[in-house]
Amino acid sequence: MIGPYSSIREMTSALKKREVSSVELTEMYLKRLKTLGHEHNAVAELTEELALKQAKAADATEAKSPLHGIPYGAKDLYATKDIPTRWGSPGHADQVFPYNATSIDHLEAAGAVLVAKLEMIELAGGGNYNVANASRMGPCLSAWDKKLWAGGSSSGSGAATALGCVGFSLGSETSGSIVCPSAFNGATGFRPTYGRVSRHGAMALCWTLDKLGPICRSADDCGLVLEAISGYDVKDGSSLKEKLSLRATGPKPKIGLVKETFKDSKAEVCEKAYHGALDALRKLGYETVEIAYPDLPYNAAIDIIVGAEGASAHENFIRGDRFQKLQDVNQVAGFAAALEIRAVDYLWAMRIRTEALRANEVWEKCDCIFTPSFYHKAISAELPFDQTWVNMGGDNGPSNLLGWPAIAFPIGFEDGAPIGGQIIAPALREDTCLRVAKDFQRVTDFHLKHPVP
Repeated sequence: MIGPYSSIREMTSALKKREVSSVELTEMYLKRLKTLGHEHNAVAELTEELALKQAKAADATEAKSPLHGIPYGAKDLYATKDIPTRWGSPGHADQVFPYNATSIDHLEAAGAVLVAKLEMIELAGGGNYNVANASRMGPCLSAWDKKLWAGGSSSGSGAATALGCVGFSLGSETSGSIVCPSAFNGATGFRPTYGRVSRHGAMALCWTLDKLGPICRSADDCGLVLEAISGYDVKDGSSLKEKLSLRATGPKPKIGLVKETFKDSKAEVCEKAYHGALDALRKLGYETVEIAYPDLPYNAAIDIIVGAEGASAHENFIRGDRFQKLQDVNQVAGFAAALEIRAVDYLWAMRIRTEALRANEVWEKCDCIFTPSFYHKAISAELPFDQTWVNMGGDNGPSNLLGWPAIAFPIGFEDGAPIGGQIIAPALREDTCLRVAKDFQRVTDFHLKHPVP
């Protein structure tokens, strides 16, 4: 029986057998978006007219791909022709583009059905937001508990996917924006290698760090979507010419483990989930080895790079009369201050980035790394982050700075809300991420659990 939490393969099979139509799937998801989606502030714009048109076309034609006829939502930084693309910002409320982002075109070619633009943190949070309310529609709420935040900046993509409001979604990550909402909502998110997916038509926050990828309900679903949206694009000179291959071959990857600080972070629940996940992987034949990154200020470098490039990308807006419309005063102050970042500081950060290449030495000891996404469940949606983001941990290594791929997925629950882990791999090795995550989800059911509205 096909329902809102069915996998892409399940829906594809049912569509081929004519057990369900794309129009029926689309109407089901639109209904949930109009109720649950709006209740959680996850919807930026319904695309009902376009969706029903695309669904009818999908029902009338032969399947083009595994995504043929599957309804999805896109983070509202992906340009969609003649449909508002507001970047989560009250200052961009009337913004409409006359073209699609390349990823949207790829999904249209695959026969997928766009049912909604999904809400996000305004301008992807480049001004160092401090409240969940830093979004045009208000705080996006966790799929599991409306008192908790859905995470950022791909807030709506994480919540809508976990709520069963879309078949899958598109998000983006500069420094945690796919991993965070995946962890906070119990979804599975795939951050690909930098350049794997064309960024043409997607809002720029940080040209040298931005990455686009899917948020789904399973690793298998993520692989199907990534295959559809990846590839070289002449419109994006930073896109990779190396073709994506997700086929797993050879011996099982060796998993590296960094030193975790569970006790200092009062993360007993996460520690238990972490070791439970490792036990499951070891039973599958995976070996583990302790590793360590070079001791470098990775996050400090990222903060400076994001600040400088974000201020440059949005300079006209920051200097314009709509800038003060942003929801979070911290964003206003942060973007304004970023205009004053000195060239010498930006160049220092880029030198740290070059120095960070030494971190690739870890791949001599292991093939991938497993670490908790965060040490605790989602934080409050009502209080400022400087009061709630305590003992959260997270990936403080070089993975985003160096453009490594990662896949994030649920590994347990804390007080009824999901907590996540992630597999990080060397650049271009999305196949390793996917192989481990699929194996883990084959013998566990965390990704199959969903909130009860």
